[in-house]
Amino acid sequence: MALVSRNLPFVAANAFDSSLDPWALLGDATRRRIIERLSAAPCSVTQLADELPVSRPAVSQHLKLLKAAGVVHDEARGTRRVYSIDAARLARYRRELDAFWGSTLHQLETLTEDPTRDLPRDLTTEER
Repeated sequence: MALVSRNLPFVAANAFDSSLDPWALLGDATRRRIIERLSAAPCSVTQLADELPVSRPAVSQHLKLLKAAGVVHDEARGTRRVYSIDAARLARYRRELDAFWGSTLHQLETLTEDPTRDLPRDLTTEER
């Protein structure tokens, strides 16, 4: 395994294509941890890197992707850039997630009420 400074594993943070589904972007554990941290308070790349098991350049790459997707934004404060969450964009993702799970759980409830519903005919108990 390739290592970077401070004996941290090298992670290809830029392997995400921003044209993909935003859930793929949020599927990465490091990016989720960045979002969790930024949800608590805005911070710089250095502050994030100090709290994560990846290098500062890797954090910068993750932030670049999150910014391109509109999940975070940044502002200059002196010589640093401070990143924060775009709450409106994350609220939209939350609504999508709630709708997905609401639909999925409704389908599961319907199936458990009538286990033979929507099953292929060859899997029903009458034919066994």
